[in-house]
Amino acid sequence: MNYPLVTKIIETKNENNRIKTIKFENNKKITPGQFYMIWIPGVDEIPMSVSYIDKNIIGITFKKIGEATNALFNLKKGDKIGARGPYGTGFKLNGKKILFVGGGTGVAMLAPVIEEAIKKKLNLKVIIGAKTKNELFFEKRIKETGAELFISTDDGTYGTKGFTTDIAEDIIKKNHFDLILTCGPELMMKKLMDISKDIDFQASLERFMKCGFGICGQCCIGDGIRVCTEGPIFNEKTLKKIQDFGIFKRDASGKKIKF
Repeated sequence: MNYPLVTKIIETKNENNRIKTIKFENNKKITPGQFYMIWIPGVDEIPMSVSYIDKNIIGITFKKIGEATNALFNLKKGDKIGARGPYGTGFKLNGKKILFVGGGTGVAMLAPVIEEAIKKKLNLKVIIGAKTKNELFFEKRIKETGAELFISTDDGTYGTKGFTTDIAEDIIKKNHFDLILTCGPELMMKKLMDISKDIDFQASLERFMKCGFGICGQCCIGDGIRVCTEGPIFNEKTLKKIQDFGIFKRDASGKKIKF
């Protein structure tokens, strides 16, 4: 049955004043890109992508933006949470030269697959971006892998002023890539897919989820595609068939919300 496993938090770390990492024990095999349904007792249950994978320990990294994430942010080492999963599909590392593009909290999901690519001795470049310097995180972690890192901020307070897609477009023109992996704001990912042309492409989509394993249909996109089951990782062939990709998502009531 899909009951949450109640577990203790074994480590926490504030990445900045609004983003936090929580780690807990896990003995299940996980592929970078998969997610857990995290239960905050007495509050809610929400989907969280895995940001750390280390033997029997996994981590989630999130931004406090609502009731559930605020409650989760306030938890400390020794507090209990529930975890169901892992669910969904993971990234697939194809080819030898890969471009990673992460925006906002999407950087968290990409970190484990960047580390996996380095272990496989693949050639990679990484672009991460945020609105401003204070919202950036995982810079040191990514640099420690040895990957070539490019950074952008919307306001120019750190790195290159502008968007991740501006850097990506320039790098794609000057380099050959077998694959692009991305996670972040959907408008960013849509533009990135448009400029990727004939390069293999994988993106992680986020939608409102209730069950997490394909029963409720709350996270459906396009023609009945379930983000929790067929995704959250989709390739360009599937994304091009999804009419709402980069256009709109739905809230808890099913109402369309434009990006």
